[in-house]
Amino acid sequence: MYIETGVIIIYTIALILIFMYALAQLNLLFNYLSAKKNTSCKTFDLSNPEEVPYVTIQLPVYNEMYVMERLLDNIAKIDYPHNKLEIQVLDDSTDETLETTRLHIEKLQATGLDIKQITREIRTGFKAGALKEGLVTAKGEFIAIFDSDFLPKKDWLKRTVPYFKNKDIGVVQTRWGHINRNYSLLTKVQAFALDAHFTLEQVGRNSKGHFINFNGTAGIWRKECIIDAGNWEGDTLTEDLDLSYRAQLNNWKFKYLEDVETPAELPVVISAARSQQFRWNKGGAENFKKMIRRVLKNDNISGKTKIHGMLHLLNSTMFLNILIVAILSIPMLYIKNEYEHLKVYFFVMSFFVISTLIFFICYWVMYKNIYGKGFKNFIRYIGMFFVFFSIAMGFSLHNSIAVLEGHWGKKSDFIRTPKFNIKNLKDSWKNNKYVKKSLSINVLFEGLLMIYFAFGMYSAFIVGDQGGDFGLFPFHLMLFLGFGYVFFKSLSSKV
Repeated sequence: MYIETGVIIIYTIALILIFMYALAQLNLLFNYLSAKKNTSCKTFDLSNPEEVPYVTIQLPVYNEMYVMERLLDNIAKIDYPHNKLEIQVLDDSTDETLETTRLHIEKLQATGLDIKQITREIRTGFKAGALKEGLVTAKGEFIAIFDSDFLPKKDWLKRTVPYFKNKDIGVVQTRWGHINRNYSLLTKVQAFALDAHFTLEQVGRNSKGHFINFNGTAGIWRKECIIDAGNWEGDTLTEDLDLSYRAQLNNWKFKYLEDVETPAELPVVISAARSQQFRWNKGGAENFKKMIRRVLKNDNISGKTKIHGMLHLLNSTMFLNILIVAILSIPMLYIKNEYEHLKVYFFVMSFFVISTLIFFICYWVMYKNIYGKGFKNFIRYIGMFFVFFSIAMGFSLHNSIAVLEGHWGKKSDFIRTPKFNIKNLKDSWKNNKYVKKSLSINVLFEGLLMIYFAFGMYSAFIVGDQGGDFGLFPFHLMLFLGFGYVFFKSLSSKV
């Protein structure tokens, strides 16, 4: 019975942690619904030349063959006085794009645009290092940052810069859009998850003064804020989250603009999505380890903000709890039907299905804001929610490994996400030179987990003496489909 007791305890703790996270999401939903939709406040009058501040746009790039021309041409269209605008192409490239980018920049310079290519001799600190070095010579009072797959609209600066008239604001962050949302099931799922973050979470936290994060791109910093917070540091894989928390701990305010969308390209091949997910989740765990004591010990922030900050930093760790619940759910199925005296416990545990219901409600609010209300959209949402949850759970092993590495302090390189310049099904990624060719050993374990959860579904028919137990069958079906999708998609992307 010792093993069974251990399984029950671990399973229960993981369920409770997931439930706590769900309650936090529900609180963010209430915050989101009560948030004032207008963004009125004192702003710069950019029609007055004397109020137009100097802005530097930083473009940190590394071997971006397929999107560099698109990026540079798009940035050149930004509508802002040229005498108050500087563009830094922070180019750490090691391939032929270094030269092709230089030639393209020369063409743009000939139009009168203040744009320059900055290449470091020693590439330390990865993206954080590039941003920090560019800051040394940046002319701007404000620093806008865009990754290579982002395409800000021409009025982007005019819609973001004015808010900095409030001297307390250190960052203005905009919502990500998705130019290839409907390319495939993979891009639809990624868009679904990001939309939840950029509506429910960012607005829900920001509207109540809780900590949010600059998302690494599509935002603009006050240069003074970056310096005051200690500048960019490359000791975690999510330097954006790190600097965001240090800035807010120094009492800088962040402004989130839900109504300003910055279009970007989603990864279209699963190896690229895996790489991105690994970096984000490991970086989140690294930042929890780095920042949690500073958050909890800070006397200038409320208890509620501390709780939300802790759960925010623990976001990625939820994948570990999901994986634990998933793996232990099959032994729990057998324990439930073996020990009659535990029926009360399992009745109580069934309460935690409400966590899924909370997520369902929260994401529906996000979904209907984008696609609209109505019965047909609700039916589509049900299908999308089922698919999203299944594939998200299919990524749980991969992301849990990232989380454990982050908590254990295992260091790894900043692996960039390959860019593709793909918008529709006619475009192919097969010949992309940056796509990872090797297959992770983790894919094998994902295949084994697919088989394991197939066994879980089979077990529903044979356990107990009352004709089976199908309470966990939908859960095991989703896990089977999720791990199966990730496994076969990972295999097919290599052929």
